[in-house]
Amino acid sequence: MKTAIATSDYFVMGETFINRHIQHLFGGDTCVVCGRFNGEDPLGKPLFTRRAPLTPMDKIRAPFAAAISAARHGTSRLPFGDNLHQLAFFLREQGVQVILAEFGTQALVLAKLGNDMGIPVFTYWRGTDASAALGSKQRIRSYRLMMPRLAGMFSVSQFLLDNLAHHGIRHPNAHVIPSGVDIRRFTPGEKRPGSFLAVGRMVEKKAPHITLRAFAKAAQGRDAHLTFIGDGPLLDDCRTLAATLGVADQVTFTGALPHDQVREHLLTTEVFLQHSVTAKNGNTEGLPTAIQEALACGCITISTHHAGIPEAVEDGVNGLLVQEWDEDGFAARIAQILDTPDRSAMARAARATAEAKFDNDVGLARVEQVIRQTCANT
Repeated sequence: MKTAIATSDYFVMGETFINRHIQHLFGGDTCVVCGRFNGEDPLGKPLFTRRAPLTPMDKIRAPFAAAISAARHGTSRLPFGDNLHQLAFFLREQGVQVILAEFGTQALVLAKLGNDMGIPVFTYWRGTDASAALGSKQRIRSYRLMMPRLAGMFSVSQFLLDNLAHHGIRHPNAHVIPSGVDIRRFTPGEKRPGSFLAVGRMVEKKAPHITLRAFAKAAQGRDAHLTFIGDGPLLDDCRTLAATLGVADQVTFTGALPHDQVREHLLTTEVFLQHSVTAKNGNTEGLPTAIQEALACGCITISTHHAGIPEAVEDGVNGLLVQEWDEDGFAARIAQILDTPDRSAMARAARATAEAKFDNDVGLARVEQVIRQTCANT
């Protein structure tokens, strides 16, 4: 079933969930509609870039098209003029039968065009699009207006669907299907005792400074080492903080790493740390892929009661949870793990959770099944 995968930027190495859909959905019978093309196309799919330079006529049309679109649809992002015709031609030429927008904001762009062309449109809610974006009344209005145009929608967590519903954004054909992980590649390896790992952008909602301070409180002078994988605006501050706290020799900052290298770290890591919090602008996680990968590798996960994380991490079973911003509680959980001689039961439970909930082959098949059944009943 030929599917157009709509995303904001292409190709982004860290967006494994989107790249998996592009590569494997309906046997890889896909093409890509993106906002920006980053110049790398390892998947080799037919590609349309929406934000190409405007034609002279579209430059003239732009302010009028934006105003009309905002008034009618709650967003000025709809394609128009020559760009609209080129996009429609691309979809027809590719024989597209369904559109899967990988974020709610991308669905806003394509829902009307899909309706006009008789192509069913689905969206996938993943985090920011169903959290921080809801701080805008205009965005809430645009989402509500979009709902009748969608054939269905998916979410990586129930939390995000509940968050949308709280703002009056609902669809009768909604499904929770986590991004998932390749549980055949992400498997437990030989664990290094006292090894801790944190993976993700060094940004506010990941709260790396809390993770670092909590680790220092619990592990300083003990047989424990924390590796941070990720880049971002808080990286330099965290490096300085590690030295200030006296744990520079127990903490390694690798910067961003390719996905295969992240996997290698997870295989041998004993404890995964992620102190996710709600950012000041309301931005939240959906259900972090890194946590799903950590569970698949049998990593005991210490995290927070945040967004969809409790849908993956069961406190006291496959990991431990604290409230957001509870630095002392986070430190106490790290110490609890270090003080537990036999951690094997929790590690086995982590792997079992991934096998039961996050097998991406199962998730991909569910997405395909929903799309097929919906289209068959339309």
